[in-house]
Amino acid sequence: MTTGDKAGNTGEKIKGAVKEKAGKAVGNERLEAEGRAEQAKADLKQAGENVKDAFRR
Repeated sequence: MTTGDKAGNTGEKIKGAVKEKAGKAVGNERLEAEGRAEQAKADLKQAGENVKDAFRR
């Protein structure tokens, strides 16, 4: 996994967390759900990269 991939996944996860918290703060359920979805997507990407790393060793 490259450093850029790690940073991108981390950035996407942070962006999702911010959206989720903003959605909770203003009572916007759609924004909150969108934030959770972005976090889940980043977690899946990270898991895929970890699998790739395991096979490269």
